[in-house]
Amino acid sequence: MTQVTSSPASAGLEALEARLRQDLEFLELPGKPWVPARAVDGVPVRDVVVIGAGMCGLAATAKLILSGITNIVTYDAAPAGFEGPWVTFARMETLRSPKSLSGPALGLAPLTFRAWFTAQYGTEAWADLDKIPKAQWMDYLVWYRYVLNLPVRNNVRLTGVSQAGDLIAIDLEGAETGRVLTRRLVLATGRSGLGGFAAPDFLKAVDRAYWAHSADEIDFDALKGKKIAVIGAGASSMDNAATALEAGAGAVDLLIRRKEMPRINKMTGIGSQGVVHGMAHLPDAWKWKFGDYNAATQVPPPRSSTLRVSRHANARFLLDCGILSVCEDKGGLLIETTQGPLHYDFLIAATGFSNDFEGRPEFEVLARHIRSWKDGRYQPDMGLPRESMIEAPDLGPAFEFQELVPGSCPMLAHIHCFNDAAMLTHGKVSGDIPAVSAGAERLVRGIAASLFAEDVETHFANLVAYETPELQGDEWTDSTPLLHKETAL
Repeated sequence: MTQVTSSPASAGLEALEARLRQDLEFLELPGKPWVPARAVDGVPVRDVVVIGAGMCGLAATAKLILSGITNIVTYDAAPAGFEGPWVTFARMETLRSPKSLSGPALGLAPLTFRAWFTAQYGTEAWADLDKIPKAQWMDYLVWYRYVLNLPVRNNVRLTGVSQAGDLIAIDLEGAETGRVLTRRLVLATGRSGLGGFAAPDFLKAVDRAYWAHSADEIDFDALKGKKIAVIGAGASSMDNAATALEAGAGAVDLLIRRKEMPRINKMTGIGSQGVVHGMAHLPDAWKWKFGDYNAATQVPPPRSSTLRVSRHANARFLLDCGILSVCEDKGGLLIETTQGPLHYDFLIAATGFSNDFEGRPEFEVLARHIRSWKDGRYQPDMGLPRESMIEAPDLGPAFEFQELVPGSCPMLAHIHCFNDAAMLTHGKVSGDIPAVSAGAERLVRGIAASLFAEDVETHFANLVAYETPELQGDEWTDSTPLLHKETAL
């Protein structure tokens, strides 16, 4: 019988996984389960349900379990290995984040991308690596889920949320159907946050046969030989333009409203633990000032993504080219711009995402009750009332929603917005790689504290009922009788 030996890569991963197990053991992790079990009519109630198994959802799930909150489940509508944007609508070649960032590792060195990579390919390959290929980042997240044995269930879609006494009822369809009761709900829904993609008004009446959002599933092969317009100068604009060009598009124009391309990624210049932990505690006016300045200066596309476009002779960057209107014309599109009329066969709108959660039927019960920044936190003297910012939810310290009218929807205090929509309130800790571990820590500390407070009577009763002695009674001699004799004499 031939003996099968492990490949160096698998042997390296096995050693890394053993190291991770030892580190967890030394740190006494996961913590022992401590949340009292609950049931309704004999049906168990979840302590936490997480919606979304992308990077943020996995980090939140892992941190909950490590903290001893184990009666949880995470649902994702995508098949296993396709969660998040990395191998779906993210069309860049590599991540823009530095390869050395610890990301969702939660303070555990063996859980970092670097540890995973070097365990398989070695330190020389790590030194040679420039940026992380996006598909390889997805491979790492798949391993992250596997090595921590996270309770993720795929092909399950959330279709509704409602109040059920002091619990939250969520309706599901797909591989798991029916209603699940939970005490806390975490929405780790990524870039789309709560609303989905943002479409400019000038596109809303145009047949979708002629345009797509950059986050749509796009048949780029069907664009071969055609003239394409792409709106914007951000990363997704470049990535979609490049993908169209590489698929054989006849010509691609980037329609850029700005007179100059943004060139400086301002927030990277002040990146620090101070920003990570301090942003959430700033006065509202300062939060707005940071967000407004970042929006005004705009994050530039990565250099590599821009070169990926400009190396094609049939690509054009049309600056100072604002769009006035778009209409269907002769089997294509007529776009009126500040530079004159332009004709295209197809348009890709790389116009970002919206926090307008009223457009999501699964959040219908919640939407009208959720307080946003426009409902009091934003004041006109802060700066321009940017729609993307005033729509942002006004969140509590553990990413929990707050009621527009107190008492109108109590379950909002138990629903946590751990996605990109939280950025204005909490900073960039629930959507990007650099600070996701800090965000998960903040989220879970808040959930743990609220669950403990909610069950305080049970915990106190357990304190009173605990009767396991540490002393057996034979560790000392009672000298009181001798003292009485001495006193009598």
